[in-house]
Amino acid sequence: MSRDHAQSTERPTGSAEAPFLDLLARGASADAYEQPVLIARAEGRSAERIAALEQAKAVALRVRSELEGRRRREAELSALFETAHDLAGLRDLDAVLRAIVQRARSLLGTDIAYLSLNDPARGDTYMRVTEGSVAARFQQLRLGMGEGLGGLVAQTARPYVTDDYFRDERFQHTRTIDAGVRDEGLVAILGVPLTLGDHVIGVLFAADRRARVFEREQIALLGSFAALAAAAIDTANLLTETRSALAGLERANEIIRDRSGVIERASEIHDRLAELVLRGGGVHDVAAAVTEVLDGTVEFLEAPAAPAGALEASRAEGRAVRHGDGWIAVVAAGGELLGALVLHGHPGLDPVDQRTLERAAMVTSLLLLARRSAAEAEQRVRGELLDDLLDARDRDPRLLRERAARLRADLDATHVVLAARLEATARDAEQEADARRRLWSAASHLAATRHGLAAARDGGTVLLLPLEPGDTATALARRTAGHLGTAVHEAVTVGASAPVRDLTARPDTVAAAYEEGRRCLDALRLLGRSGDGAAAEDFGFLGLLLAGDRDIRGFVDRTIGQVVTYDDRRGTDLLRTLDAYFACGMSPARTKDALHVHVNTVAQRLERVGRLLGADWQSPARTLEIQLALRLHKLAAQT
Repeated sequence: MSRDHAQSTERPTGSAEAPFLDLLARGASADAYEQPVLIARAEGRSAERIAALEQAKAVALRVRSELEGRRRREAELSALFETAHDLAGLRDLDAVLRAIVQRARSLLGTDIAYLSLNDPARGDTYMRVTEGSVAARFQQLRLGMGEGLGGLVAQTARPYVTDDYFRDERFQHTRTIDAGVRDEGLVAILGVPLTLGDHVIGVLFAADRRARVFEREQIALLGSFAALAAAAIDTANLLTETRSALAGLERANEIIRDRSGVIERASEIHDRLAELVLRGGGVHDVAAAVTEVLDGTVEFLEAPAAPAGALEASRAEGRAVRHGDGWIAVVAAGGELLGALVLHGHPGLDPVDQRTLERAAMVTSLLLLARRSAAEAEQRVRGELLDDLLDARDRDPRLLRERAARLRADLDATHVVLAARLEATARDAEQEADARRRLWSAASHLAATRHGLAAARDGGTVLLLPLEPGDTATALARRTAGHLGTAVHEAVTVGASAPVRDLTARPDTVAAAYEEGRRCLDALRLLGRSGDGAAAEDFGFLGLLLAGDRDIRGFVDRTIGQVVTYDDRRGTDLLRTLDAYFACGMSPARTKDALHVHVNTVAQRLERVGRLLGADWQSPARTLEIQLALRLHKLAAQT
């Protein structure tokens, strides 16, 4: 062997650390530390040289392990510090608990983390926060004490860990819990208790969809997060109790406020109300007069806008009643609710001021009745105009517009046709006729105040009301049902058409819209939703049958449009995943087999679907509509 070759193979052992120092500086993986030894052996280095490299490698790996441990502990301490900072500025308990679960999942590197709380009333524990979960049944699990791993942790107040849930016999398996865990695809689970003093209030979990052994340090870290979560819950409970106590003290201070001059104010309001009646004042004049006398703000609200519970209580007692930080006095005539006088900002009302508010409500009802007789003639004119729009299709559009203008109605605006009907069954024909008259009167009053039209028709009432910008036919139908039901003190069901335009230019528009409203009304009654209001778009796929025009594209867009758009823009397979998920019984574990992908891929895609469609997309009603929309979308793509 030549001298040069001997020198190249017999380098001093003191330089054996150099390659490993370079690996440490670059943050290389543990496997890379084998390379210097393997290269030395391949080059035929001496045994002393290889031994020196092996020794240097062992030292370097220990140093690397120590550095990784310090970095990991630094990340854990940072996360714990951030969580403690969130707890110190606690505003929203759910937000703090979500942050704890998210950080626990991230630091432990698990597929999912979740937190359950005990329910003392039911004697079990339920899911409160989940992170990474995609199975609806798993998210709604409730565990009895001692059932499943979580139930055992909640019962014994000790952490438990399993590297294979379904093979672990240390805890009680139940069909419900196992089905939820199987749907989520979980295998390894770690649970630690949330404790306040000696009491367990819940469990914090970290879990993987593959077999895994949790180290002691990871169990301790999850326990630290559990302690912070328990502290957050305790702090939130204390804040709630403190706020409740402060609110009670404020109400007590308001009630015991000393006020003077109540008799003088009562005399003053009596004179003012008498003057208003004599000079023909309005209801808002009455409210303004009472506002000046009482220590608060008084306003008149129509029956639908007034709080229903307080309104009924005032009507039943025949007196003004307390509501929130004020009082309500019903304005009624016979059996009909006309509205209410509402006093704001006056929680403590003495008997004299209370009677003042009640007398003002009586004066208000008298003024409303006086104006009703004058309004009835106008109501009949409004009914005749609507009858002509429904029946006389050859009327002159110009004359129709002129008649509407005299009634302050604009037939060129966007309107909704509403079919309303009483749901109570009268005992005799006279009572039924009286109920229908009251419904027509209330509907006519509503139409007059909203610049619309109303008429009695087909045993009920039809209304033509303008649609304000930003409003919907559904919202208008529900408000109308509530308003009419409160006014006549009986349930009133209202079906609405889609918004219609060009009422005078298109002769059949109003009649067709009325038929659509009647179909929606009949559908509400068949579905047991008497007393409610709705339009065709509220019935999901059933709305396709109720609407005058079959808006299939609109139904698909409203139901899964965001997912379709996301796939088109990103080139993803969310629609195909969603279709397979339903076909596999909503089980991520079976879906991944059907799509030939990993279960985590299915979970990630379903998480994205949930963000696009909303948290309730897996509810029974939503899933039915989503599956129908998926099929309609496929059919549309094939045609």
